[in-house]
Amino acid sequence: MTTAALSAFGVTLTRDSNLIAEITNLGSPETTLETIDVTNHDSPGSFREKIGGLLDAGDISVEGNFIAGDTDGQIGLQTDQNAKTLQAFVITFPTSVIATWTFSALVTKFKAGDFPIDGKLPFSATLTISGEAILAITAATGPTGLAVTGNVTGALGLTPTYDAGVDEYLADGTGDVSATVTVTAAGATTITVNGSSVESGVPSSAITLTAGEVTTITVVVGETGKISLTYVVRVIGPA
Repeated sequence: MTTAALSAFGVTLTRDSNLIAEITNLGSPETTLETIDVTNHDSPGSFREKIGGLLDAGDISVEGNFIAGDTDGQIGLQTDQNAKTLQAFVITFPTSVIATWTFSALVTKFKAGDFPIDGKLPFSATLTISGEAILAITAATGPTGLAVTGNVTGALGLTPTYDAGVDEYLADGTGDVSATVTVTAAGATTITVNGSSVESGVPSSAITLTAGEVTTITVVVGETGKISLTYVVRVIGPA
């Protein structure tokens, strides 16, 4: 019989919605249930009796190639540790699997280094989960609308035409110096545009378009207990 096994290559870890660069090995939440011994003189057959106690989602180990410029990723882990910040993390399974782990954790260990004469420069960290780690295997519902509006020319057409199942678009903003994005997703619990929270149907703050460059706008739509959806809009800036 042909195996149904899948490759682990391609997993990602985000810290506060920022990808952590060049991970080489990543653990996963492992929930354990503590037990409470309630054995008594009436216990049947002289066997110990136990009931469930507290649940613990455990620790996660992270290893990778040290990238000093990964300010919001690897270096952000040390920042979180120093500030004792309870940070939001998401593990996204490889694209062959539709699943995510979402959890909050404290960075209890961080290390940059080890300097072998003939080896690479690594980093490592340990994330200690606080509360529940949520395994999601169902995707959030896509937005019913995604619109980009230029400050001068108004509504900018998307190529291709918006469809919830398509996650990358191009827009022509050559007549504008800034643009806003309006996401309509009534069932969403979180919507962010370039990391900033917005409400369904309400335009984002103005995003500056740089002359002669393409500005990338990232939209993330989330629902509790479901896999967040990410959309990318690349807007051509003024000539």
